[in-house]
Amino acid sequence: MMDAQDTTGTAGRMPVVGARAHGRGNLARLAIVLRIFAFSVLALAALFAGGFGWFASTVSHMTTPANPARADAIIVLTGGQSRLDAAMDLLASGKGERLLISGVHPSASRRQLQAATGGDKALFSCCVDIDRAALDTIGNAEESAKWVESHAYGSVILVTNNYHMPRSLLEMGRLLHGAKLEPYPVVNTNLGNGGWLTKPEALRVLLTEYSKYVLALARGIVPLRQTADGIALAEASVVKSDKPPARIIP
Repeated sequence: MMDAQDTTGTAGRMPVVGARAHGRGNLARLAIVLRIFAFSVLALAALFAGGFGWFASTVSHMTTPANPARADAIIVLTGGQSRLDAAMDLLASGKGERLLISGVHPSASRRQLQAATGGDKALFSCCVDIDRAALDTIGNAEESAKWVESHAYGSVILVTNNYHMPRSLLEMGRLLHGAKLEPYPVVNTNLGNGGWLTKPEALRVLLTEYSKYVLALARGIVPLRQTADGIALAEASVVKSDKPPARIIP
């Protein structure tokens, strides 16, 4: 028969054993959560790295068309003298009837811009429009869409650097309904055959642009808008349109 001392001693130990078992259960669950988190981080890192490899390879193999087909108009996104020179050459050769220079600094006058491009003064006066409202690629797309729609253009040559072209096409394609986009990538540095791997500055530019491209893709899933304090969720809206989506011709 169990005496009073045995009964009291056993009862006193049972809560301790239960607490230890509960603690081991919590540790096991925490370990599982940490493993899932680590696996997710590694998977995302691998996906990001793989996507960057694709992006860098695609951009590095872009070439400037020797004789692009004629379009209704030309749009150049500011960001370098070579872009402006290429766009003015296309306009002068009759590849488009008008040119929009998007993203010009508000302080730059039309005369200063004409002098910087070195283009024909008469051609610049008659056939070049200037957008000073756009502050980034999203703004370029918004202002370009207004311009294309106001002129009812059906095809547009888009001029920007090769590394900037994927994101530009993505943003433009969302807004230029019914207009065919023909990319005209400007190549300043030959990055073919993995040359970007040996050029730290080129690698930095590509990595920065790829990160922006990923964010632009994410905007198609989670609508975002730029605010004075940073980036915030935008109100989702559905715009009905009878026009077909933009066609992008690589």
